[in-house]
Amino acid sequence: MIETLRGIVGEKGLITDPAEMEPWLTDWRQRRRGRALAVVQPASTQEVAAVVALCAAEGEPVFPVGGNTGLCFGAVPESDLDDKPGIVLSLRRMNRIRAIDRAAGVATVDAGVVLGDLHSAAAEAGRQFPLHLGSEGSAQIGGLISTNAGGTGVVRYGPMRDLVAGLEVVLPDGRVLTDLAALRKDNTGYMLRHLFIGAEGSLGIITGAALRLHPQVPNTAHAWVAAADPADAVALLAAMQDRAGSAIQAFELVSASQFELVRKHAERARFPFAEIPAWSVLIELGSEDATTALRDTLEEVLGAALERGELLDAVIASSEQQAADFWHIRHSVSEANKKEGMSITHDVAVRSSDVAPFIKAADDVAAELFPEAYSEVVCHLGDGNVHYILMFTHAYWAALPDPEAFALTVERAIHDVAARFGGTFSAEHGVGRKLTEELERLADPLRYELMNKVKSLFDPQNLMNPGVLLASKTA
Repeated sequence: MIETLRGIVGEKGLITDPAEMEPWLTDWRQRRRGRALAVVQPASTQEVAAVVALCAAEGEPVFPVGGNTGLCFGAVPESDLDDKPGIVLSLRRMNRIRAIDRAAGVATVDAGVVLGDLHSAAAEAGRQFPLHLGSEGSAQIGGLISTNAGGTGVVRYGPMRDLVAGLEVVLPDGRVLTDLAALRKDNTGYMLRHLFIGAEGSLGIITGAALRLHPQVPNTAHAWVAAADPADAVALLAAMQDRAGSAIQAFELVSASQFELVRKHAERARFPFAEIPAWSVLIELGSEDATTALRDTLEEVLGAALERGELLDAVIASSEQQAADFWHIRHSVSEANKKEGMSITHDVAVRSSDVAPFIKAADDVAAELFPEAYSEVVCHLGDGNVHYILMFTHAYWAALPDPEAFALTVERAIHDVAARFGGTFSAEHGVGRKLTEELERLADPLRYELMNKVKSLFDPQNLMNPGVLLASKTA
């Protein structure tokens, strides 16, 4: 098997030394470790197809990995077969921007392209790819599609699903499904590509993508608002929608407890207030029209809210550097939490109008069941995605007899609160191996049954990232 793989991808494309493989076997927060026969790094779609076909013939599982920045262990290689550990498949050598069509607004890229590199390439063509998140320097396009990533711009541009115009996918038997035409209109039956977006590598290997580009937004305005509670932030969102509408590019709500950790651990964290507010709202407005007075809009809406006593204070960024400082702080939260302790990060979504009562209900449950923890909130308020985080000390966590079981208990308690509001337990992080039992528990039974049937149809041997999404084995 190893020699055949070497013949397909060459020496540069194969890692078998245990020490060199180690970073590929562990999630980025170092909480879970797997095992594998080898790390395989093809350089082309044809090589991926040959590798997958070989694994199908040998019955070896295939565990795809992108930038390995996920939070749900979806890239950790774990096989139930003692004699078939499987391979880790990395597409980092497939990092080519294949084409950028400025008029059509489409970038066709390899799946191993790093998000930050796509941003640069789009900018050179006078366009933008509007997905932004903290790991954009390492996250890869294939992984972002496989998890239907979100980020701060979802309120205007939608998640990754709305930005994918076509896919190239190697199926579990090694055949290649090509759908890269990226047509705006195409009513020729089932849009199969949507099955692979958010499938976390369980139906095939994404090797290429046609992605929607948008016009650049040279005109922006940014504000940091101090609010007393989440309800006031929701009221501000509605007022901003009335006045700015589609110009809202980001609308984020963050608790003081979260930003205190950023101030403690992050470099270059320059806050606009001497004291971190109880609740901070970070707003970005953007327009393609350089003459639109976005700063005036912010001043008008925020000024009216201050006069009504709905806000405590507000700072409108006076320069690009100050705006960059705002968003640097916002994007530093994951790294700060990693340094501080053991955080259980929930990825729930409810309607924006339900965010305030959800946070209150989650706080009540957490105070009753987990008094050892304190809560933090990082919320994409514009789309209702609430990262409700419970932070435990390393010492407390180390003393637990079964940390994984305890983590599931915590997650279930908060997920049940989200379910009360008609919400979801997974908004942008995915399910991975971490939340398979929760998907089975909380999903509509018919939907779950159909998902299993789709998995069986595409991957009857259950070799494509087995163990993610679906807790039970497919028939």
